[in-house]
Amino acid sequence: MRVAVDIGGTFTDVVVFDEANSSLALAKALSTPAELARGVLEGLTKAAVRFPDVSTLIHGSTVVVNAIIERNGAKTALVTTKGFRDVYEIGRINRPESFNPRFHKHRPLVPRENIFEVTERRLADGSVRTPFDEQEAREVARIIKEEGFEAVAVLFLHSYRAPEHEIHMCEILRETDPNLFLSASHELSREYREYERTSTVAANAYVGPKVSQYLGDLERRLRDNKFRGNLMIMQSNGGLSDVDMARRQCIQMMESGPAGGVVGSMALCELLDLDAAIAFDMGGTTAKASVIRRGEPSLSPDYFIGGYNEGLAVRIPVLDIIEVGTGGGSIAWLDEGGGLHVGPRSAGAEPGPASYGRGGSEPTVTDANVILGRLSPERFLGGEMRLDRSAAEKSLRERIAQPLDVNLERAASGMLQVATSAMANAVRHVTLERGLDPRDFTLVAYGGGGPLHAASVAKELSIGKIIIPSAPGHFSALGMLMADLRRDYVQTLFERMDDLEMFQLEDQFKKLEDEGRAALEASGIPTDRIVFERAADMRYVGQEHAVAVRMPAKVGDETARAEIKRLFDEAHELRYSHSAPEESADIVSLRVSAIGRLRKPQFGQIAAGEKTPSSNARRGTRMVIFEGAGAVEAPVWDRTKLLQNNMIAGPAIIEEAASTTVVEPGDTVTVNEFGHLIMQLGSAQ
Repeated sequence: MRVAVDIGGTFTDVVVFDEANSSLALAKALSTPAELARGVLEGLTKAAVRFPDVSTLIHGSTVVVNAIIERNGAKTALVTTKGFRDVYEIGRINRPESFNPRFHKHRPLVPRENIFEVTERRLADGSVRTPFDEQEAREVARIIKEEGFEAVAVLFLHSYRAPEHEIHMCEILRETDPNLFLSASHELSREYREYERTSTVAANAYVGPKVSQYLGDLERRLRDNKFRGNLMIMQSNGGLSDVDMARRQCIQMMESGPAGGVVGSMALCELLDLDAAIAFDMGGTTAKASVIRRGEPSLSPDYFIGGYNEGLAVRIPVLDIIEVGTGGGSIAWLDEGGGLHVGPRSAGAEPGPASYGRGGSEPTVTDANVILGRLSPERFLGGEMRLDRSAAEKSLRERIAQPLDVNLERAASGMLQVATSAMANAVRHVTLERGLDPRDFTLVAYGGGGPLHAASVAKELSIGKIIIPSAPGHFSALGMLMADLRRDYVQTLFERMDDLEMFQLEDQFKKLEDEGRAALEASGIPTDRIVFERAADMRYVGQEHAVAVRMPAKVGDETARAEIKRLFDEAHELRYSHSAPEESADIVSLRVSAIGRLRKPQFGQIAAGEKTPSSNARRGTRMVIFEGAGAVEAPVWDRTKLLQNNMIAGPAIIEEAASTTVVEPGDTVTVNEFGHLIMQLGSAQ
């Protein structure tokens, strides 16, 4: 058995793939924020997992991002080069909203009083300008121990080039207090830009003790249940890591759950031969969007926890995923002027939406869907959980409808319109703001709420085609089973392209590849299953910011120079809509991704049927309120009984255990050979 577990803000998803008969078992349990490992075990038990038979368990979790957003990490100290104590607080001094009087800068995880300086200084070429002061370092270590810090982040100037001083500082700290969680910047990032490196190492140390404790608790519980397989952790770059690396580099788990969905969308694109797709994931707390072009996802070297404007920078390779606080549990509220908002605050799993009947009293997107007939109170989660329609009505009436002086249905429709606009903006961020036209893409919608809202979001963006994959409510966990072991390596270079000897560039790439090969072989990956992807950050001479450019497999001869420049010009044209082929370029950093290929689950085709679905697939009808069409009697279909070639015309509702697909009037759905729903929109604006 191979198992994947994805902890979301509201639900924990479990997917079990039995290799013996190629069958899937799915389970969904409410998340347990106070004790995440318990929720994982409850989900595994619910899925009837036979622990001794599990060869691999892949896990994605929100524990890292939640710890940072909620500010409940460890008491952390930061040790840095003397004279650079304020780098973390100053940041980049940029002001994204120049005329917003309520703008606030990022709030550091480590306050200034917990930042310590040590005399030392290296230059950008790695040479020593000021020797490391060991006596001063030992005094700092003594103070850190006396003041009861749990974690320490160490960042010295230019350590990405020469890490010896950081290594020595960590040795002193470990010798003084063996219980400290230590994080050195050169282990996380070997790129320049001191603020981003400082912010990254501080975040890693801040969450380190909590993540280590969580992973240790999870391992212990699994062992107690006779699990003897490999525990793998999903990373933000779309690859897997072993649990020991995840303990040291916790920050790599930042977007581990959403990354699984993107990997699953990549596999779907390959299966269906899609050239351009938008992965759209709507869960209980957030909605996420990411772009896949020619089978490859967009990778970003930077991630901002809390958004670009006021967020904390993290300098790690991460899938370019934009996230908005709009999910099924997102709470609707009115501002002082009577304006309607949805999110970012969520009811989560505890107490959950009002319709869950677990004590929630504030109106959420799920409650609005119940009132409009889009969700069945009797068949939510396949009938495991009954929703309370009267509680949803009471909540919306008191909090939204009466204050706005509108009827209940209009209030619910307004909530969904606001939520749709927010989710469409997330898609715009990864398309229009990247120079891409969303009309050229197919929307792959998944998550518990993705199929519910996909048509509305697609129409706002003039997208004409949607794919609802099999098991959309578990798709992120399913995507984790499609992931490979992956290590990303970056090295700042700073070389003028015209002056660089090509054999030197090839040697630099090979050094990074050798490092990646050694790491993957140590994790048990055979050499013949290891592949490499090369890239470089490049910019025109005089520019500040660089563009990531995919590199050829070999760059050792002179013919590669012109090819690299051509690839850079193309990438710059795509990103900024202009290029300068006659201008010289700099190579700023080299990037190598070492990928260890793992066996993937193979899924067979479903049985074929006629164009018209059989009558036993129809569950009946119910009144559903659609925007622009009003209340309509819509047929309700059981997705598990739909066959290949079946076609359903909207208005219609297609139900399954962990999700519901809304087919609006004028739209059509066709079931393909693998059981995926292909939706063609008849009224994309």
